[in-house]
Parts: sequence; C-alpha cells; structure tokens
Amino acid sequence: MNAQPTQPTPFLNIAAMCIGTESLGPGRRAVVWVQGCRFRCPGCIAPDWQVLKVADLATPKALSLRILSDPDITGLTISGGEPFLQAAGLAELVRLLRAERDLDVISFSGYKLEQLTAMNATGPAALLAELDVLVDGRYNQRLNDGRGLRGSTNQTIHYLTDRLKGHDLENAPRQVDLRIGASDVLLVGIPTTAMREALFGIV
Repeated sequence: MNAQPTQPTPFLNIAAMCIGTESLGPGRRAVVWVQGCRFRCPGCIAPDWQVLKVADLATPKALSLRILSDPDITGLTISGGEPFLQAAGLAELVRLLRAERDLDVISFSGYKLEQLTAMNATGPAALLAELDVLVDGRYNQRLNDGRGLRGSTNQTIHYLTDRLKGHDLENAPRQVDLRIGASDVLLVGIPTTAMREALFGIV
C-alpha cells in the first residue's frame, strides 16, 4: 500500500515580515515574525506579538514566493512570537525556499534546545532539521549585554550545521533597521539597552 502524500500546512499566522535586511544575521535576509507566544518575557521588544490571536494568515507557498521575489536574499531569520508554536508550517516554508535557492536559516525560540528535542511531536523535529542556527532561551532584560545575535547572555547560539560557523554571532556588533510604513514603524534587529532607551524611553 502506498503512503499518502503529506498534506501542505494551510496557513501560517504572521505578525510581520521584512524582506531585505542585514540586521538579524549575515548577508541580505528575509525575516518572518510569527504571532503568538506563551512565555511573556518581561521587557520583550514585541509584546503585541505575544498575543495568541489571528494576525495575517498566509500559506507557506505564498510566503516563499514573496521572499524569493528578491533575488539577492541569502538567508531567512524566523522570530516572533514563538516560532515553534508554528513549527510544521515554518519547516514547510524552509523546504519550499530551499527547493529554489540555497538559503541559510536562523530561528529564535524561548524553548531550550533540549526541550525541543524532547518534544513528542513531528513539527518541532521537522523545523529543527531545517535550521542552521538556533538561538534558544527566554529573554532576560537584566542580561542584555548589547552584543551579538542573542538578546541576553543566558540565551545560547547553537550552530546546528556548519553553514554559518564562520560567523561570530555571539559578539558581532548589533544594528537595527527602522522600516516606516503608512501607519506603523517596524524595528528590525535586536536593540541594545541604549537603543531601547533612545527609541522607546525604556531599558
């Protein structure tokens, strides 16, 4: 008896997207922030994206076409929100992208790597299998040292493949982009405490 084909994940719940930035990893990247997170870390830079609600729904295929519309994109960064709440759909997105282009993939998560590997679910395992780098652990605003791709020093940068091992993601200087839309401003990157105070009046 032949196995049934895998059904595509119908929708991802997206808080925001940015196509074409150098602020969340090496090279020119696309960034996808998913909606919804259960961790509620104090000082989170995106509290509106913690809420478990419907934001913008899009299929992995539609998102892949938007990302690939920029021929210079070399990588994808996934953040949120909590990406592993939508792990199966994000894994499908990465597979669709890599069928067309050899992109590197970085993801953030409030879960620790050992928690993710212990989960008895296909989605987290599928997404982990597609990642080159995982930045894991909950954000702790008291441990924000202003360096690298992690928000605070309790978080760990795991190189899951060799693809990005030549990049010092722990100590590289941070930078942020501000993307000004018709009715909002999107901050792309991990701000230092000085940046947070200058932009938002908070540390």
